[in-house]
Amino acid sequence: MSKPKVFEKPIGVKDYLPHAVTKLRHIEREVLGCMQRWGYEQIMTPTMEYYDTVGVASSTSDQKLFKLLNNRGTTLVLRSDMTAPIARVVSSLLQEAPFPLRLSYHSNVFRAIEEEAGREAEFFQTGVELVGDPTAEADAEVVALAIASLKAAGVDRFKIAIGHVGFLNGLFEETLNGDIETQEELKACLLGRDYVGYRERLRKLELSEPLLHELESILRLRGGKEICEQALHLSSNQTAQASIRHLCEVWEVLKAYGVCEDVLIDLTMIGDFSYYTGMTFEGYAADLGFPVVSGGRYDNLLKQFGRPAPATGFALKTTRILELVGDEAGNEPKRVLIGYDANSREGALAAAQRYREQGDSVVTERVEDWSDWEPGKSGETLPVIYKGAAYSVVIPFNSGNAKGGASS
Repeated sequence: MSKPKVFEKPIGVKDYLPHAVTKLRHIEREVLGCMQRWGYEQIMTPTMEYYDTVGVASSTSDQKLFKLLNNRGTTLVLRSDMTAPIARVVSSLLQEAPFPLRLSYHSNVFRAIEEEAGREAEFFQTGVELVGDPTAEADAEVVALAIASLKAAGVDRFKIAIGHVGFLNGLFEETLNGDIETQEELKACLLGRDYVGYRERLRKLELSEPLLHELESILRLRGGKEICEQALHLSSNQTAQASIRHLCEVWEVLKAYGVCEDVLIDLTMIGDFSYYTGMTFEGYAADLGFPVVSGGRYDNLLKQFGRPAPATGFALKTTRILELVGDEAGNEPKRVLIGYDANSREGALAAAQRYREQGDSVVTERVEDWSDWEPGKSGETLPVIYKGAAYSVVIPFNSGNAKGGASS
């Protein structure tokens, strides 16, 4: 294998230049602020965790974990999500804290990828975990907060699809009882939105026509609350029935939040993590083919850390949202350029401090030859470009202009 060039970086990671970082930080601030207003407190966990604890508890497949050894030979992992680390904290440092707990985060996570897949091995997530509340009210709260968070991030056109893993589990248990392999194959098709493959797999099972029709009909179960009513008549399985009734409750709470226009029920939704036990949801933006938010209920995870508790939450795909939102130039500080010579240094730097105290971004530069310093003239269309950077205020301080004059 050839040695990498000095400017190369590993596949799946990227550099964020100042413009992108400005957008990323803006999204982070706005979303975390939204979550705080909903009562969620921010938490930070280590980038590295023990493989035998958080690594094993994570639903990320073993081959997608980044593993490394410390100097004692213990296997560590780079965190692949934030849910398992937060479950560890809730069961240890917060073990005396009463439920429910509302926690938020913004972090980078790592997942090993196939080099040809074109996916990111490191990306950012902003999300919440609501721990200790098993009700439909809690599930509806995280869905409503996901909607509010997307809007806070600047994503205007999106749709949230909600489902319940219990419905499919109950339906398959009723119709394909004992055939676990086939159930998993069908779930894999639904997870990948491979509806053609789903139908083809059903055709190979040589099912009776009514049973085939029943299993194919779930592909049409997408819409509003009426979908719950249709699903209640589709399966008599107790698990499936209870799951649909729970979704009906969630819908009623979302109706009270006033967000049902942003939500649809999709009973083919099963979630892409094995630890989901109940309601799951994904959000898709109008201009992007990948989900920008996903979440759901995971009631069995915390017992792996010794503190059994129901939990639900979601994560915004912050890195993907970067591709959707504008530059938010109106929210950036005003950029000021101040030039000075040796005799006007004191006044220039005092002026720079005044601008900074009012929240502006200020660059100062000592100028030796003012004939070369022509960032712009009064009345020019702003921004003024100087040495490749744009400024909205340009102030030259020199011996002949001791007070400084602005080009604006």
